[in-house]
Amino acid sequence: MNGRVVTAFAPATVSNVACGFDVLGFPMEEPGDTVSARLLPSGVQIDDILNDGGRLPREAAKNTAGVAARSLLDRLGDTRGVALTITKGLPLSSGLGGSAASAAAAVVAVNALVGGNATVDQLVAAALDGERLGAGSSHPDNIAPAICGGFVLVRHPNPPDIVRLPVPKGLTVVVVHPDLEIETAKARALLGTTVPIADAVKQWANLGAFVDALHRSDFELMARSLEDFIAEPRRASLVPGLASIKKAAIDAGALGSSLSGSGPSIFALCRDRATADRVAPAMTAAVKAAIGGQSQTYVSSISSRGARVIG
Repeated sequence: MNGRVVTAFAPATVSNVACGFDVLGFPMEEPGDTVSARLLPSGVQIDDILNDGGRLPREAAKNTAGVAARSLLDRLGDTRGVALTITKGLPLSSGLGGSAASAAAAVVAVNALVGGNATVDQLVAAALDGERLGAGSSHPDNIAPAICGGFVLVRHPNPPDIVRLPVPKGLTVVVVHPDLEIETAKARALLGTTVPIADAVKQWANLGAFVDALHRSDFELMARSLEDFIAEPRRASLVPGLASIKKAAIDAGALGSSLSGSGPSIFALCRDRATADRVAPAMTAAVKAAIGGQSQTYVSSISSRGARVIG
């Protein structure tokens, strides 16, 4: 095998987006994970994982990126193998799509390494296989935006039916990651398996209105729609002071605020960068008051680019 190495980057993603539990998501410009891949005669192995504190599995069959890489090779009918080096740029158990980013970067790197013939659907499906391992179930609202870029709605995960939504000019996200970890599988267990019909009606009304607001750049309608009746009420106890953090964001001018994914990261959507630059310190201060510790704050446009080869 030649010594060629391909490196891909995949961004953090905000999923659910309040009213779109398990179907809405978008990528940030940064941070993200990178995965480098090199060819082997057969099999999949992990050469190294950086910046994870030794916490992620080094056995490929138990690693999100390793499983995604294996799935892609199988889908392409390629009998060669790959070795992966994963660099975590995302905090673990953060609600920012960390397992999705590793899986997305892995399939994009491997695809480029073996000839670049995979379709978007194959990339998404293979990355979902990795995400299923990392998060306990597959979450297309992280994988789809991590691979495709832009604001997306996943109508159906497998086979993927991904609806690309417009991004209003100026729309900016603030994300604060507090000094907490929440395992997706545990947060998901809090949801149960049933939803009161009244909550379901309010949720799908908000989702429909939010999609319309994106199409018409209607920030007032967007603000009215950014409310979660399904997941956030059941998960709020996992993030101390969530209500006060959301209030700080909205008081500073945010359109709305909620948990990013299963948390503990909290996002706020803003109509422009100037507003986001006011919202960010307000949210950071509220997180400090409610939770303490060292938080990480990001301000980003909604990235039009998903996972991509960078070297």
